Amino acid sequence: MERTPMTVNGEQKLRDELQQLKQVKRPQVVQAIADAREHGDLKENAEYHAAREQQSFIEGRIVEIESKLASAQVIDVTKLSKTGKVVFGVTVDLVNLDTDAEVTYVIVGDDEAD
Repeated sequence: MERTPMTVNGEQKLRDELQQLKQVKRPQVVQAIADAREHGDLKENAEYHAAREQQSFIEGRIVEIESKLASAQVIDVTKLSKTGKVVFGVTVDLVNLDTDAEVTYVIVGDDEAD
């Protein structure tokens, strides 16, 4: 299995989202489905279909996050040695020599990038 690099902060954010989905969102959507069922005919019940769609999204996201966490290689950036090389987890400051504009980047994986 290929490992996916992730910072400690990135791992914690995914764990927090997973907990929110499992403990808050999932029970809410189950209740919404139960409420929608009480309205009768499910074929023409828009609330029911919307709740089922939301449930499908939540369950898919849970599986996706669990898979990412299972294959994560968590890197603690505070323990990286300062070699001057641009590697995963480091912060890079760039200066435009013409305008003196400065930009800061943090090298992270897909899940943490913005």
